[in-house]
Amino acid sequence: MTMVSSRTDAETLSLTMVAEFPASPERVWQVWEDPRQLERWWGPPGYPATFPEHDFRPGGSSRYFMTGPDGEKNLCWWRTVEIDRPSRLVFQEGFADESWQPVTEMGAMTGEVLFEPLPDGGTRMTTTSRFESVEQMQQMLEMGMEEGMREAMGQIDALLEEVSV
Repeated sequence: MTMVSSRTDAETLSLTMVAEFPASPERVWQVWEDPRQLERWWGPPGYPATFPEHDFRPGGSSRYFMTGPDGEKNLCWWRTVEIDRPSRLVFQEGFADESWQPVTEMGAMTGEVLFEPLPDGGTRMTTTSRFESVEQMQQMLEMGMEEGMREAMGQIDALLEEVSV
């Protein structure tokens, strides 16, 4: 993967990351669609993700947790808003409590992922996370979201090479 750029924008309350992969948009799409592949990269190294539920369709819900090195589990939810396979995905996500209910104090984020074909057969993946407030954005950045996403995306290349659906 080549990380092309990463930037935050307080005016639009967003974090945008652009990466390029040596695989078609259809293949890169699969690492989002297939929960077993998604588990292999969604959490940064040392914080693997587990998706016990991944209903990948508009209106579908997903539940996942990331397990830290100390065994602590952070529960999260994900609601798929839009799918335009294999070019665009929009979802909302946030933290969850022990009964998988949204933790409203943390708010929700909206993620948009664009998959653009490159002339060499690869894919440019642009991931934009939009926040509800400057405070939420700052809190997530202080929690290491940007670095965590960079590390997580860094695991996609190996997955693209070894798993094909």
